[in-house]
Amino acid sequence: QVQLVESGGGLVQAGGSLRLSCAASGGTFSDYAMGWFRQAPGKEREFVARISRNTVYIYYADSVKGRFTISRDNAKNTVYLQMNSLKPEDTAVYYCAADRSNAPGGTYYDTREYAYWGQGTQVTVSS
Repeated sequence: QVQLVESGGGLVQAGGSLRLSCAASGGTFSDYAMGWFRQAPGKEREFVARISRNTVYIYYADSVKGRFTISRDNAKNTVYLQMNSLKPEDTAVYYCAADRSNAPGGTYYDTREYAYWGQGTQVTVSS
């Protein structure tokens, strides 16, 4: 059983930056591919980014490509999401998630791929 705790959310002006962190415990972190998702009020949870166990495979949603960077530190059991050039439409609760499968491609964007989820951290971008 993996426990995930996100941090680093907050209020930022458009064009600003935030760095989210997700600390994992209760399992072998390097056994899991990790993803970030977000959910805005009244909308479905959507894929943001994913990184494989050994960082070889990285995927981004088109909406964040070039602005967000996912990374991980297996020694610290932590995955990060660096968010630059933030826009008001990036406002959402951001969740990290763990996937035991490390296969490239596939339905990495589907929430059903991920067995473990954090509680989320709020990101608000003001215009």
